[in-house]
Amino acid sequence: MANTKSAAKRSRQALARANQNRGVRTRLRTLQKRVAGATKLDAEQIRGLISALDKAAKRGVIHRNAAKRRKARLNALIAGAGRK
Repeated sequence: MANTKSAAKRSRQALARANQNRGVRTRLRTLQKRVAGATKLDAEQIRGLISALDKAAKRGVIHRNAAKRRKARLNALIAGAGRK
């Protein structure tokens, strides 16, 4: 239990942010699964995923290097699909 008013407020804020970030992470996972499981790669889905990754990294939900890594793997997937 928080000992001061400010500590209680920080606890409430942390919970609210954690819930919001959980939703963002869930959406990222969903988008990634849709792109990875798609039989035909859709440019609109890929653009949406890249945008969501950039926004999550900008807001600190995921680390910026994690976003870069995921985008690099996505680009490798696209490059591999283009050769077939």
